[in-house]
Amino acid sequence: MTTEDRLVDIELKIAAQEDLVDTLNTMVYQQQKKIDELETLCAVLARQLREVRETMTERGPANERPPHY
Repeated sequence: MTTEDRLVDIELKIAAQEDLVDTLNTMVYQQQKKIDELETLCAVLARQLREVRETMTERGPANERPPHY
């Protein structure tokens, strides 16, 4: 293998690694975006659950009409 062949081989490997790094960077970015969306959704659902729980506590059985009314 000549020096030029070795240089071409190294350049090809570097180009492939750069492409792989770019691809992985894109994937990590997309995953972080999805994680952020899911965290936001989870916070909204937790807030709604707290509100429902508070509403149910306020309405409790003492405040409900008996079934015969």
